[in-house]
Amino acid sequence: MSLIKEENEERENYILQKDKTTKGVSAFVIITLVVLVIAVIASGLFFKWF
Repeated sequence: MSLIKEENEERENYILQKDKTTKGVSAFVIITLVVLVIAVIASGLFFKWF
C-alpha cells in the first residue's frame, strides 16, 4: 500500500492523491488546527489556567 499516488500513476492501492483537492484540504486542516491551538492557549491565559 502506497501513501501518496501521483496524478498520472495508474494505481488503486493508495491513501492520498497528489492533486489540487488534497493539497487544499490539507492546508485547510493544518490552518484550522493552528487556529484552535492558538485559541486554547489564549483562553488558558485569559482564564489564568496557566
